[in-house]
Amino acid sequence: MNSVSSNQDTRQNKVNNFQLMLDDIKADIDRYVYGDNLPWQIVLLKKQGVWATIQYRFSRWVHYHLHIPVLRQIMKIFCVIWRQFIEMISGIELPNRAEIGKGIYIPHPYGIVIHCDAKLGENANLGQDIAIGVAGRGEKRGVPKIGDRVFIAPGAKIFGDISIGNDVAIGANAVVTKDLPDLAVAVGIPAKVISYKGSKDFIFYRGKESEQVSELVTQEQK
Repeated sequence: MNSVSSNQDTRQNKVNNFQLMLDDIKADIDRYVYGDNLPWQIVLLKKQGVWATIQYRFSRWVHYHLHIPVLRQIMKIFCVIWRQFIEMISGIELPNRAEIGKGIYIPHPYGIVIHCDAKLGENANLGQDIAIGVAGRGEKRGVPKIGDRVFIAPGAKIFGDISIGNDVAIGANAVVTKDLPDLAVAVGIPAKVISYKGSKDFIFYRGKESEQVSELVTQEQK
């Protein structure tokens, strides 16, 4: 009886993981539908950022959740070829080991490189020609952990074992090598915080307004 229950749980987990992947892809596409006012069909045809994120989501699902031996090997080979093709035509590198939250928005492709161990929260905006990578030596060596709703402008570079808070805006060509708190606006080389107005004026997604109202109500209750 326990064996049957365990098998049922395993099958259900596989279904849930696949559905989560599809939900993340839908959230990615909806950023363009909502923000750019485009039909989803046009988004799929024209937006290379979506091509890259779909490949990333599917490849990550295969890497972590597909456990049928022969099929897994075939699909991993397929994903490697698919990833190489996407990188050649779009210049976007999204390795499947990187942790990237749903709702990623890449308005313009080319020159986007994310380290395989980087972490990036939900509803991020990534400009062209950016890098999120490793830096440091010994115990200080590491890669960034980036929060939700972060706006990364074109040309920005983020390196090292650092933490970037929620609702942060990073300016064009900025080089970030130190932690940034929530709502920080950072510019320059090296990047310095110039205000705490955050990224709210640059990031748009469905449900944003209701979330902000909920936050205001919570703050008033406190």
